[in-house]
Amino acid sequence: MTDLFETIRRTLVPIHKEGYPFILIGIVLTVLLGWFAQFLFWIFLILTLWVCYFFRDPERVVPSGEGLVIAPADGRVNLISTVVPPPELDLSHEPMLRISVFMNVFDCHVNRVPVTGRIGQIHYTPGLFLNAELDKASDDNERNGLVIETTHKGLPLRVGVVQIAGLVARRIVGFVSAGDTLQTGERFGLIRFGSRVDVYLPTTARVLVGLGQKSVAGETVLADLGGGAERAFRRI
Repeated sequence: MTDLFETIRRTLVPIHKEGYPFILIGIVLTVLLGWFAQFLFWIFLILTLWVCYFFRDPERVVPSGEGLVIAPADGRVNLISTVVPPPELDLSHEPMLRISVFMNVFDCHVNRVPVTGRIGQIHYTPGLFLNAELDKASDDNERNGLVIETTHKGLPLRVGVVQIAGLVARRIVGFVSAGDTLQTGERFGLIRFGSRVDVYLPTTARVLVGLGQKSVAGETVLADLGGGAERAFRRI
């Protein structure tokens, strides 16, 4: 019986409180419209269940280790490149390593801190709502950037994390403020409904993921700040 309860507990993933208003609206519409037409009841019931699924907030088992950079978002690694970071972050005028994770509407959208550190600054930039998979979305789309002040081997280091709105996503929600100190894997924000998160690292970091790889926020190791040879990947 204990095993059964544990299975149920693990299956019923918690829902983030940001989803409560949307779920309540869905329930009300399901009941009201279902009163007039049964097919509307089923349509809105399915939509309400999908909203519950979208706002899920499961626990994650976070790897720990010197120099590890953990994925900030669920989704797919869609860009790995060396680019100059957004100017509003004041990170560097030189190119940095950028790893991007694209989230579709079926991915968990709660974002997590990739490294332990202090939030040095937060900068919101209004913009367009282009397809977040496009490279130019980093420059043109609405975004919210964080600079995390951390250390590596005793030396200060600044890591950039940018939440980018997409075609469907129209709202970036932040849970933290400048000056907060967070541990790797802690929640820092959420994006509704389909978007992207970029991480900016020193070019000396070792990339540990491949293009197209599935990313799990708080669990997948994106890179190692200690450097070294990159991994090779192949599709099978």
